[in-house]
Amino acid sequence: MPRPGGNAPPGRRRSGAMPKMKTHSGTNKRFRLTGSGKIMRRRANTNHLLERKSSRYTRRLAKEVTVAPSDVKEIKKLLGK
Repeated sequence: MPRPGGNAPPGRRRSGAMPKMKTHSGTNKRFRLTGSGKIMRRRANTNHLLERKSSRYTRRLAKEVTVAPSDVKEIKKLLGK
């Protein structure tokens, strides 16, 4: 008696749709997508040796900034957007 799925091996889908893109987990941890579609990133120099950096400088570094336009296409692809 033939299987209900036809000739496809068990556990395999028969639809012609491609599998879904997986989000790159490293990119997902480092970038955030805003509601308007901009990609935000953290600034560098905020992890250690903060005592010798001025408060004014560390406050400025605390804010997120948008990603450079040249990198947006690649990051969106890695995020699966």
